[in-house]
Order: sequence, then structure tokens, then C-alpha cells
Amino acid sequence: MHKPVTKAVIAAAGFGTRFLPQTKAMPKEMLPLIDKPIIQYIVEDLVAAGIRDIIIVGSSNKRAIEDHFDLPNEDLLSNLRAGGPKKQPYIDKIEKISELANFVYIRQKGPYGTATPVMNAAHLLGDEPFIYAFADDITVGQPNAFQQMITHYETYGQGIVPCMRIEQDGDYAKYGVVAGEQITDDVMKMTGVIEKPGKDRAPSDFAAVGGYLLTPDVFKYIEQGLSTLQPNQEFYVTDSLIDPMLKDGYDFYACEIKGKRYDTGDKLEYLKTVVDFALADTELGPAFHEHIKNRLANN
Repeated sequence: MHKPVTKAVIAAAGFGTRFLPQTKAMPKEMLPLIDKPIIQYIVEDLVAAGIRDIIIVGSSNKRAIEDHFDLPNEDLLSNLRAGGPKKQPYIDKIEKISELANFVYIRQKGPYGTATPVMNAAHLLGDEPFIYAFADDITVGQPNAFQQMITHYETYGQGIVPCMRIEQDGDYAKYGVVAGEQITDDVMKMTGVIEKPGKDRAPSDFAAVGGYLLTPDVFKYIEQGLSTLQPNQEFYVTDSLIDPMLKDGYDFYACEIKGKRYDTGDKLEYLKTVVDFALADTELGPAFHEHIKNRLANN
């Protein structure tokens, strides 16, 4: 029996420089998708997967995230109550946000790189497996991406690296591509990850797309990873933690995640995400679809 996965770490310390000046005062994780910030979609998927404790590793300019998942302030509630029964659905919505999970906030300290949030949160994770997610990376699927990762963990009992199948040749030069032994059609026992190899050198069509399900064994490799960093070298999960663990005999499984992935950290991809989410919205979708159709017809 494996310990259940009930904790998650969300990396949310980036400055969102690609979205400046919008992100000068507002965290990129709070950019809206219709009426919810991006990070709330991540949190809701984690909660649906059984996560109860969520550690958000941020920075000094991310107070808006803390405020969003806190209880609503009394001024806002008073304003809504003054609007009568028609405003009650808004009260219900915002009050439920703080009840989604137990939230802990940490300010990131340490070298640049994806392994630093794991290092910062280690003392709160103990000896439990956990999901490590990025706050701008959404995958829409049924079941959701985190549920799929946990299902694979329950089968294999080892670290899980979520992947997507590469469909366009140019993407072999954009992603880390997994090497290893194919176990099933959608699972590979990993031997490593080759960063941006290009199609000719790619060992598979499995692209590692962000996020992990990690076991507590990873914590033993943090100090070792830090000690081997060269000046100005970045502290990455794959290079500094997973690769040494694979060399020491730990197993990791690359698992194809079924669904549509959105990288909202890129401006064009964010706009595509907004459009897709608007079209899929049960209330706004039909009218928005009509607007898009008319807009294209008049160009």
C-alpha cells in the first residue's frame, strides 16, 4: 500500500515579465480566464484529485494570491448583501474559495530553477508523496491531469512525470523528451530526459510537459544537487533531482496525460486559452461563438 497523495506544491514565484506592464502590480497567476484567475483552475483540479493541503511558493509581490484564497473581506460582503437575494450566488462563490483546501504560503528563497520550490516546501511535506504543479499550466481532461497522475502512482508506487505526445516535428526542439522502456502504450519506465533534442535525436515522442508527482525520497537529493551547482547554474528538478535518483536506482514513470494542455505563461497561448474557455462556457459560449463567427466573416 502506498501513502495517499494529499499534498501539493504550486510554484508561483515568477515575475511574469512576458506580460508586463500588466504584471507589474498583479501576479501573472491572477490573470483571468472568464471569471476566475488561472491559479484557481489549478487548485480546483488538485482538490478534485484528493489534495487537501496546498503549499504555494511565491514571492513578495504575490499577496493577491493569498488574498484570493482567504475569506472575503467584510466590505465586499456588505456590498453584496446590500444587493439583496440576487447577489447571494456571488457570496456563495467567494466564500467557497477559502474552503477549497488548507493553504500555506512560502516566499521562495534560493537559486533560480524549478527545484527551489521543492526545497522550500520540504519541511512541510514530511515523508509523504506530493504533486508539484506550475501555476500557469492547465490541462483540461476527464479525469483531470492530477487524477491521472495519482492513478499511475497507485499502480507503480514511484515518481510520475506527466507527458504529452509530440505531434509536430518542431516540438522536439521545444521540450525535454523522455528516454526509457515502454511499459504500456501510455507509460514508459524512464532512463532519463533529453532536453530539446530535435526529432532526429529524440528517444521517443513523450514530451515532459511540467509538473511531477514526487516521493519523499527526492528530499535526500536537494543538498547534493545544491552542492554540485556551478556559478549562475539553474537548480532544476530534472537535472538536479530526478537524474541523480535514476542513476541511484530509483524508478520514475513517464505517463501520457490525456487532455488538452494550455501554457498560459505565453501571451499567444494565453489568448488561445481565453478563447477556448469562453467557447466552452455554458452561459457565454453560444453568444461568444456567434461573435467570433461574425468577426471573422467581416474581416
